[in-house]
Amino acid sequence: MSPTVLTAGHVNWDVTLRVDRLPVADGEATIRSQRQSGGGSAANVAAALAGLEVDAELIGSVGDDDNGLLARRGLEETGVSLSGVRVVDGAETAVKYLLVDDDGAVSILGNDGVNEAVRPADIDADRVRAADHVHLTSQRPETAARIASIAAAADVTVSFDPGRRFGDRAYDETVAAADVLFVTEHEAAALADAAGVGSEPTDRIVAITSGGDGAEIRTPDGSYAHPGFDVDSVDTAGAGDSFAAGFLASRLEGAPIEDALEYANACGALTASREGARSAPTATEVERFLDGRVD
Repeated sequence: MSPTVLTAGHVNWDVTLRVDRLPVADGEATIRSQRQSGGGSAANVAAALAGLEVDAELIGSVGDDDNGLLARRGLEETGVSLSGVRVVDGAETAVKYLLVDDDGAVSILGNDGVNEAVRPADIDADRVRAADHVHLTSQRPETAARIASIAAAADVTVSFDPGRRFGDRAYDETVAAADVLFVTEHEAAALADAAGVGSEPTDRIVAITSGGDGAEIRTPDGSYAHPGFDVDSVDTAGAGDSFAAGFLASRLEGAPIEDALEYANACGALTASREGARSAPTATEVERFLDGRVD
């Protein structure tokens, strides 16, 4: 049977605007194209995991508006279980506007809507205990801590991706409970004191992503680096989520750290070479991509 991963965090609706340049203050940019799709880090990871043939479940919240309906429908089509997703009556689903330039760089505008309506008291402990792994993303700190606490008590491994707003929120409890941390270079610096990311960690795995320059995995037994893959970057939105999904899927199948790192980088690279945050590759596509690079 496939492992089950429970993700928890934001479920959004994304509006992606491709522009000739990212506008500066008092500047102007030209919109080349527009597309809409589901988004949100937790939802993206769940969808990516489903494409990698992992049983994916999701905890999050959306409004009962059209955007929420579309977001849920898109996730259902990928095979993600939505039994843990709360639909809030009379509320608006969070919408994020992603500005993507010709080099694939991304800036984000948005409203939070009801993507953090799930509170600690809403968590079904049995759902958490039943998972083989729990992946947490940006959300209410107290909700993330509650899920992490339940998982740790049940010997369910936990990973955490704090996201761009890490510096504004108190995630100390969740960081302390995490077996795996996914961070960017910037986030790694912010986490250095709390999690030992700045040196070799003693009690966890830390994955530090560097965009097109690949990633590094730091473990109690040593560090592993992979330079990434040379692809034409079209849209980097969602690439980090795809990386996390690839790493988790590979490790849950028993792959060594260095193999999981290569697999994760392949997932991230393939996602960056396509438009949209919800463009993670399938397991077959990743295998073909890696096989094509074997001498």
